[in-house]
Amino acid sequence: MTYQLYYWDSIPGRGEFVRLALEAAGATYVDMAREDDVGDLGTEAMIDLLEDSGPASPPFAPPFLRDGSLLISHVANILLYLGPRLGLVPVGEGPRHFAHGLQLTITDLLAEVHDTHHPISTALYYEDQLAPAKLRAAAFLAHRLPKFLGYFERVLQTNPNGPHHAVGAELSYVDLSLFQLVAGLHYAFPRAMRHFAQQHPLLASLHQRVPQHALLKAYLRSERRLAFNQDGIFRHYPALDLAGSVPPDVPAAKAS
Repeated sequence: MTYQLYYWDSIPGRGEFVRLALEAAGATYVDMAREDDVGDLGTEAMIDLLEDSGPASPPFAPPFLRDGSLLISHVANILLYLGPRLGLVPVGEGPRHFAHGLQLTITDLLAEVHDTHHPISTALYYEDQLAPAKLRAAAFLAHRLPKFLGYFERVLQTNPNGPHHAVGAELSYVDLSLFQLVAGLHYAFPRAMRHFAQQHPLLASLHQRVPQHALLKAYLRSERRLAFNQDGIFRHYPALDLAGSVPPDVPAAKAS
Protein backbone atom coordinates (compact mmCIF):
# COMPACT_ATOMS: atom_id res chain seq x y z
CA MET A 1 0.00 0.00 0.00
CA THR A 2 1.36 3.42 -1.00
CA TYR A 3 0.13 6.38 1.02
CA GLN A 4 -0.24 9.77 -0.63
CA LEU A 5 0.74 12.71 1.58
CA TYR A 6 -0.30 16.21 0.59
CA TYR A 7 1.48 19.21 2.04
CA TRP A 8 3.27 22.35 0.83
CA ASP A 9 6.52 21.56 -0.93
CA SER A 10 8.85 24.12 0.65
CA ILE A 11 8.24 24.04 4.41
CA PRO A 12 8.30 21.27 7.03
CA GLY A 13 5.32 22.80 8.88
CA ARG A 14 2.55 20.51 10.03
CA GLY A 15 3.24 18.02 7.28
CA GLU A 16 6.51 17.01 8.91
CA PHE A 17 4.68 15.47 11.86
CA VAL A 18 3.02 13.01 9.47
CA ARG A 19 6.16 12.52 7.42
CA LEU A 20 8.17 11.52 10.49
CA ALA A 21 5.67 8.76 11.29
CA LEU A 22 5.77 7.42 7.74
CA GLU A 23 9.58 7.50 7.68
CA ALA A 24 10.02 5.90 11.12
CA ALA A 25 7.77 3.01 10.10
CA GLY A 26 9.43 2.54 6.72
CA ALA A 27 6.08 3.08 5.03
CA THR A 28 5.82 3.53 1.28
CA TYR A 29 4.44 6.96 0.46
CA VAL A 30 4.51 9.71 -2.14
CA ASP A 31 5.00 13.32 -1.08
CA MET A 32 2.56 14.50 -3.70
CA ALA A 33 3.24 18.26 -3.81
CA ARG A 34 7.01 17.77 -3.88
CA GLU A 35 6.81 15.86 -7.15
CA ASP A 36 6.94 17.47 -10.59
CA ASP A 37 3.66 18.95 -11.79
CA VAL A 38 2.42 16.02 -13.83
CA GLY A 39 -1.10 14.62 -13.60
CA ASP A 40 -2.20 14.51 -9.97
CA LEU A 41 1.29 15.37 -8.71
CA GLY A 42 2.72 18.75 -7.73
CA THR A 43 1.52 21.77 -5.76
CA GLU A 44 -0.98 22.95 -8.37
CA ALA A 45 -2.67 19.56 -8.40
CA MET A 46 -2.93 19.70 -4.59
CA ILE A 47 -4.50 23.15 -4.76
CA ASP A 48 -6.94 21.95 -7.43
CA LEU A 49 -7.94 19.10 -5.11
CA LEU A 50 -8.52 21.53 -2.24
CA GLU A 51 -10.68 23.75 -4.42
CA ASP A 52 -12.62 20.93 -6.07
CA SER A 53 -16.26 21.22 -5.00
CA GLY A 54 -17.11 17.71 -6.17
CA PRO A 55 -15.61 15.19 -3.70
CA ALA A 56 -17.38 14.38 -0.45
CA SER A 57 -15.49 15.00 2.82
CA PRO A 58 -13.14 17.62 1.35
CA PRO A 59 -10.09 18.70 3.40
CA PHE A 60 -9.91 22.28 4.64
CA ALA A 61 -6.13 22.61 4.26
CA PRO A 62 -2.97 20.52 4.07
CA PRO A 63 -1.78 18.21 5.38
CA PHE A 64 -4.10 15.46 4.29
CA LEU A 65 -3.51 11.84 3.46
CA ARG A 66 -5.02 9.57 0.85
CA ASP A 67 -5.16 5.85 1.54
CA GLY A 68 -7.11 4.16 -1.21
CA SER A 69 -10.56 5.74 -1.24
CA LEU A 70 -10.04 7.45 2.14
CA LEU A 71 -9.05 11.10 2.35
CA ILE A 72 -8.02 12.05 5.89
CA SER A 73 -7.19 15.58 7.02
CA HIS A 74 -5.59 17.24 10.06
CA VAL A 75 -2.34 16.02 11.62
CA ALA A 76 -3.83 14.53 14.79
CA ASN A 77 -6.56 12.79 12.82
CA ILE A 78 -4.06 11.40 10.29
CA LEU A 79 -1.82 10.08 13.07
CA LEU A 80 -4.81 8.59 14.88
CA TYR A 81 -5.46 6.63 11.67
CA LEU A 82 -1.84 5.74 10.90
CA GLY A 83 -0.73 4.90 14.44
CA PRO A 84 -2.14 1.36 14.67
CA ARG A 85 -1.35 0.64 11.02
CA LEU A 86 2.30 1.65 11.36
CA GLY A 87 2.83 0.16 14.81
CA LEU A 88 3.37 3.62 16.30
CA VAL A 89 0.84 3.51 19.12
CA PRO A 90 0.29 0.94 21.88
CA VAL A 91 -2.49 -1.60 21.54
CA GLY A 92 -5.66 -0.78 23.45
CA GLU A 93 -8.36 1.86 23.41
CA GLY A 94 -7.02 3.70 26.47
CA PRO A 95 -3.46 4.23 25.19
CA ARG A 96 -4.72 5.17 21.72
CA HIS A 97 -6.99 7.87 23.08
CA PHE A 98 -4.30 9.14 25.44
CA ALA A 99 -1.87 9.37 22.50
CA HIS A 100 -4.50 11.22 20.48
CA GLY A 101 -5.06 13.65 23.34
CA LEU A 102 -1.34 14.33 23.54
CA GLN A 103 -1.22 14.98 19.81
CA LEU A 104 -4.12 17.40 20.10
CA THR A 105 -2.24 19.20 22.88
CA ILE A 106 0.77 19.49 20.59
CA THR A 107 -1.60 20.94 17.99
CA ASP A 108 -2.71 23.57 20.52
CA LEU A 109 0.90 24.49 21.22
CA LEU A 110 1.72 24.77 17.52
CA ALA A 111 -1.12 27.26 17.10
CA GLU A 112 0.31 29.38 19.92
CA VAL A 113 3.80 29.22 18.39
CA HIS A 114 2.41 30.42 15.08
CA ASP A 115 0.56 33.28 16.77
CA THR A 116 3.77 34.68 18.25
CA HIS A 117 4.74 35.98 14.80
CA HIS A 118 1.21 36.45 13.42
CA PRO A 119 -0.86 37.54 16.42
CA ILE A 120 -3.38 39.65 14.46
CA SER A 121 -3.82 38.10 11.03
CA THR A 122 -2.17 35.68 8.63
CA ALA A 123 -3.12 38.16 5.89
CA LEU A 124 -0.58 40.63 7.29
CA TYR A 125 3.19 40.36 7.10
CA TYR A 126 5.11 39.84 10.33
CA GLU A 127 6.56 43.35 9.95
CA ASP A 128 3.03 44.79 9.88
CA GLN A 129 2.28 43.41 13.37
CA LEU A 130 5.67 43.62 15.05
CA ALA A 131 4.57 45.41 18.24
CA PRO A 132 1.74 42.94 19.01
CA ALA A 133 4.04 40.06 18.07
CA LYS A 134 6.60 41.16 20.66
CA LEU A 135 3.93 41.25 23.37
CA ARG A 136 2.48 37.92 22.29
CA ALA A 137 5.91 36.24 22.17
CA ALA A 138 6.89 37.61 25.58
CA ALA A 139 3.74 36.26 27.22
CA PHE A 140 4.04 32.95 25.36
CA LEU A 141 7.65 32.36 26.44
CA ALA A 142 7.05 33.42 30.02
CA HIS A 143 3.76 31.66 30.71
CA ARG A 144 2.39 29.35 28.03
CA LEU A 145 5.50 27.53 26.83
CA PRO A 146 6.64 26.52 30.35
CA LYS A 147 3.15 25.21 31.05
CA PHE A 148 3.11 23.02 27.93
CA LEU A 149 6.68 21.76 28.32
CA GLY A 150 6.11 21.08 32.00
CA TYR A 151 3.08 19.00 31.12
CA PHE A 152 4.95 16.90 28.55
CA GLU A 153 7.81 16.41 31.03
CA ARG A 154 5.27 15.12 33.55
CA VAL A 155 3.78 12.76 30.96
CA LEU A 156 7.20 11.18 30.46
CA GLN A 157 7.87 11.06 34.19
CA THR A 158 4.60 9.30 34.99
CA ASN A 159 4.60 6.78 32.14
CA PRO A 160 4.16 3.38 33.87
CA ASN A 161 6.47 1.87 31.23
CA GLY A 162 9.31 4.26 32.04
CA PRO A 163 10.31 7.80 31.04
CA HIS A 164 11.75 6.99 27.63
CA HIS A 165 8.44 7.31 25.78
CA ALA A 166 5.30 9.40 26.09
CA VAL A 167 2.92 6.45 25.69
CA GLY A 168 3.70 2.78 26.17
CA ALA A 169 7.10 1.12 26.06
CA GLU A 170 7.98 1.65 22.38
CA LEU A 171 8.43 4.53 19.97
CA SER A 172 5.11 6.19 19.15
CA TYR A 173 3.99 8.96 16.86
CA VAL A 174 3.73 11.19 19.94
CA ASP A 175 7.47 10.73 20.60
CA LEU A 176 8.17 11.71 16.99
CA SER A 177 5.96 14.78 17.27
CA LEU A 178 7.61 15.84 20.54
CA PHE A 179 10.99 15.53 18.84
CA GLN A 180 9.85 17.79 15.99
CA LEU A 181 8.25 20.22 18.42
CA VAL A 182 11.42 20.61 20.48
CA ALA A 183 13.57 20.92 17.35
CA GLY A 184 11.31 23.70 16.07
CA LEU A 185 11.37 25.54 19.38
CA HIS A 186 15.16 25.46 19.40
CA TYR A 187 15.15 26.96 15.92
CA ALA A 188 12.62 29.67 16.67
CA PHE A 189 13.68 30.62 20.21
CA PRO A 190 17.33 29.64 20.78
CA ARG A 191 17.82 32.14 23.62
CA ALA A 192 14.62 31.20 25.40
CA MET A 193 15.45 27.50 25.04
CA ARG A 194 19.03 27.71 26.27
CA HIS A 195 18.16 26.18 29.67
CA PHE A 196 15.73 23.66 28.21
CA ALA A 197 17.81 20.56 28.98
CA GLN A 198 18.23 21.50 32.64
CA GLN A 199 14.57 22.41 33.11
CA HIS A 200 13.10 19.48 31.16
CA PRO A 201 15.67 16.66 31.19
CA LEU A 202 13.29 13.89 30.10
CA LEU A 203 12.07 15.86 27.10
CA ALA A 204 15.65 16.77 26.26
CA SER A 205 16.65 13.10 26.44
CA LEU A 206 13.76 12.15 24.15
CA HIS A 207 14.80 14.84 21.70
CA GLN A 208 18.31 13.40 21.59
CA ARG A 209 17.20 9.77 21.43
CA VAL A 210 14.59 9.86 18.64
CA PRO A 211 17.09 10.74 15.86
CA GLN A 212 19.07 7.60 16.71
CA HIS A 213 16.24 5.43 15.37
CA ALA A 214 17.76 3.60 12.39
CA LEU A 215 15.26 4.66 9.72
CA LEU A 216 14.95 8.21 11.06
CA LYS A 217 18.71 8.67 11.15
CA ALA A 218 18.88 8.05 7.41
CA TYR A 219 15.87 10.28 6.75
CA LEU A 220 17.12 13.19 8.85
CA ARG A 221 20.36 13.21 6.86
CA SER A 222 18.60 13.03 3.50
CA GLU A 223 17.31 15.71 1.16
CA ARG A 224 13.77 14.62 2.00
CA ARG A 225 14.11 16.32 5.39
CA LEU A 226 13.16 19.97 4.89
CA ALA A 227 14.97 22.55 7.00
CA PHE A 228 13.12 25.02 9.18
CA ASN A 229 12.70 28.36 7.44
CA GLN A 230 10.93 31.70 7.69
CA ASP A 231 7.78 30.50 5.95
CA GLY A 232 6.73 27.76 8.37
CA ILE A 233 5.21 27.56 11.83
CA PHE A 234 8.58 27.87 13.54
CA ARG A 235 10.31 31.09 12.49
CA HIS A 236 13.34 32.69 14.05
CA TYR A 237 12.85 36.40 14.59
CA PRO A 238 15.49 37.69 17.05
CA ALA A 239 13.10 40.41 18.22
CA LEU A 240 10.72 37.74 19.50
CA ASP A 241 13.33 35.52 21.17
CA LEU A 242 13.05 37.23 24.51
CA ALA A 243 14.48 34.47 26.68
CA GLY A 244 11.22 34.26 28.59
CA SER A 245 11.31 37.83 29.89
CA VAL A 246 8.01 39.67 30.13
CA PRO A 247 7.68 43.46 29.86
CA PRO A 248 5.96 45.08 32.84
CA ASP A 249 2.85 45.84 30.77
CA VAL A 250 2.22 42.16 29.92
CA PRO A 251 -0.09 40.64 32.57
CA ALA A 252 0.47 37.11 33.80
CA ALA A 253 -1.57 34.56 31.86
CA LYS A 254 -4.42 32.83 33.62
CA ALA A 255 -4.53 29.07 33.56
CA SER A 256 -6.58 27.64 30.69
